[in-house]
Amino acid sequence: MQRTNNDSRSTIEIPGTEAHFLDPLESGKGGPGRLRYLSGGKGPALVLLHTVRTQAEHFRHLIPLIKDRYTVYALDLPGMGYSEIVPGASYEEPTLREAVKSLITRLDLRDVTLLGESMGATLALTTAADLPERVRRVVAINAYDYAGGIARSSLLARFVVTGALAPVVGTTIAGVQPKPIVRAVLHGGLGDTAALRDDYLDELLKVGRRPGYPVVARAVYGNLPSLIAARARYPEVRAPVHLIYGETDWSRPSDRQANQQLLPAAEFVQVPGAGHFIVLERPDVAAKVLNDVA
Repeated sequence: MQRTNNDSRSTIEIPGTEAHFLDPLESGKGGPGRLRYLSGGKGPALVLLHTVRTQAEHFRHLIPLIKDRYTVYALDLPGMGYSEIVPGASYEEPTLREAVKSLITRLDLRDVTLLGESMGATLALTTAADLPERVRRVVAINAYDYAGGIARSSLLARFVVTGALAPVVGTTIAGVQPKPIVRAVLHGGLGDTAALRDDYLDELLKVGRRPGYPVVARAVYGNLPSLIAARARYPEVRAPVHLIYGETDWSRPSDRQANQQLLPAAEFVQVPGAGHFIVLERPDVAAKVLNDVA
């Protein structure tokens, strides 16, 4: 484990946290590479898993609300944030899940609470299925596990994702990120668009300029079928589960009901007026769930 250096430092600092890197046990094409994570706080372990096309700083407003009760580990998923971009790597759900499991097992975390939003929620549930002896609870916010995904949010998002997945030109399109367009796409996931701070948007654009990132973005947009397939693992989760959805999330009522059927013992909460990025606009909701069970 190594601390981060100036070349891989976020422009956003979260008080009480430090950035670290977890080096791979073995190098080779297609592996997850070097993983960056933020840690801080005190108490039992809480692993935070971010959404599609974001990073650990997605939890900048949640961490201060819970760091007195949890030791936080906010992971940059492979290729995202400041985790290493490995040529030829897979970004399918099983590969991303292995990275989460690597963080937990190599740091020997036990009695772990997993909180994920969007793609991170799906990974939290499948990781809990794989590591029942280490995971005590799962908070899954707006699980990203249904056909269409972000393309449901707006015509602009559909155009961007369809273009990024197009043969031949897809990587080029994925690398085009004018600030107004990225802002508009992200606004499609918010009930309160003021929750998208300009400094956070600038940070996401900065990361998006990393060499090789357009390939990652294209692959992550294309991994949706593997996230949908991962729903088959949900009934294997033994830990208590909290399912949280925004009222205007991209998932439909039928999608939410289907996950309730797969996880019949889960506590279900719907947040009035909130969209897909609840951690940005209503961090207090997740903080209350976490602090109530700490």
